[in-house]
Amino acid sequence: MGNFATGKHAIAICDRCGQQYKFLRLKQEWNGLYVCPECYEPKHPQLDPPHHKADAQALPWSRPARQEPMTVFVGAPGDSAFESDGMQPAPQSSELIIGSSIGTVTVVIS
Repeated sequence: MGNFATGKHAIAICDRCGQQYKFLRLKQEWNGLYVCPECYEPKHPQLDPPHHKADAQALPWSRPARQEPMTVFVGAPGDSAFESDGMQPAPQSSELIIGSSIGTVTVVIS
């Protein structure tokens, strides 16, 4: 490409109002339009919001959950025991024996 003219005597038309101005008086807006000084509008700050970092997703010193055995006594202490590894029950080594007694129950159907 060759050299461009300096535009000293050139004229141009404002893209917004359509008036004729000297080429060197026109300014380029952020959206690419060449406009006169009266029509020139700077870019609004809301069109270019500030950058925010994303929230962290993981903890820096995380460790796996510990699997601690848990014993739950059912009935009188020492009668029977229920053991588990975490949230799943462990296989029972002996059969659970549960006993209970209730008073008199009366059912009336009407």
